Amino acid sequence: MTDVYISKNQLAGKKVELSDISIRDGLQSLETVIDTDTKVKYLEGLILAGFKRMEATNYGHPKFVPFFFDATEVLKRLLNSETKGPDGRTIGQMMKRNGGDVELTAVCIHESGAERVFKDVDAGLGPDRILQMTSTCPEHQKANSGKTHDQYFAMTEQVIKAAHSRGLLVNGTVSTIWGSPFEKFNKQYSMKEKLDIAISFVKRYLDCGADDIELADHDGSVTDYHKSYEFFSRVLDPKEMGKGPDGRDYSDPKLYIAHFHTKNMASALRNAAAALKAGIIRFESCMSGIGGQPANTVDGVVIQGREGDYYSDHFNHGLISTEDMVTMFHEIGVDTGINQEMLIALAKSFKSDVVDMFAANQKKLGREFMNCRSFMLTKGALPESVTKLYTE
Repeated sequence: MTDVYISKNQLAGKKVELSDISIRDGLQSLETVIDTDTKVKYLEGLILAGFKRMEATNYGHPKFVPFFFDATEVLKRLLNSETKGPDGRTIGQMMKRNGGDVELTAVCIHESGAERVFKDVDAGLGPDRILQMTSTCPEHQKANSGKTHDQYFAMTEQVIKAAHSRGLLVNGTVSTIWGSPFEKFNKQYSMKEKLDIAISFVKRYLDCGADDIELADHDGSVTDYHKSYEFFSRVLDPKEMGKGPDGRDYSDPKLYIAHFHTKNMASALRNAAAALKAGIIRFESCMSGIGGQPANTVDGVVIQGREGDYYSDHFNHGLISTEDMVTMFHEIGVDTGINQEMLIALAKSFKSDVVDMFAANQKKLGREFMNCRSFMLTKGALPESVTKLYTE
């Protein structure tokens, strides 16, 4: 394969499922704590724009991820929100836990976070879905979780059982698929070997009972979108993936979510286009293209236990932009279920209220910051290097 060209006629009308994770993945990259009112405001705005899947918070210990001190409160406010949508339903009524169709996800990489989730769920609160994460790179795995691969899978299998007993879904994230911030891993394996390892991790997670899998490039290692197409084509190949012990077809596209971080937003969009071409139908993104590795400092103070963490340039590895990806899909003719006009207006407000405000405060203090990386907000159009994949 020398190119990935997308015919509009081929994909017109195809439906995709989008999850916005700005309030979790996005905000954790900013070196400041955003207040609860602002979080709820933008979660509600995204829901009103049409998003049915929201990654709303993180149940990690506030000592290490202080950005989510209000995990329980955020979810509680959504579950009880009286804000009305166009159809007359309130946000609260739209929540899955209240009989609606909006699914809330919370991250809980460690068992202690899962226990906090279970406590909330047992009290009638909490999310509908939790996320755990493993990395194909041993060093990245150890840095993120403090566990080896075998230790982590043993733990997550027990968490999955406990979650399922409460009616919770569990996502298993597989990270460092195309490469790691730890060069030892990158030098040790060829790209083919890295993808082979990732496929084995996907199967292992599904064998443990995970309900779906996030397939993540957490630092922008996949710069060649052909490698994105290659991997996702393999994940959706019935011959390669086979069936699980529970009878599930491991090549079912409903099992997988594409998650792209990158230094170059155009590269992320090309990767998403390639994943779409391969058959992926679920994607994650952040408004303004922010997000990534949790910040190691808060308002200039180093977070205890996070000194010397492995990302020194986390401001350059944001997630693919929500407003850009929705625009690209709409230009191809793909049905996202999202009101693009409402999304762009909301994204402009988010840029002003959160991203630009953070940048201004950081400038005053002489510190680095993350800029808005969205083409639609900064240029008003997608770059030719993206559009040529489907307009030639």
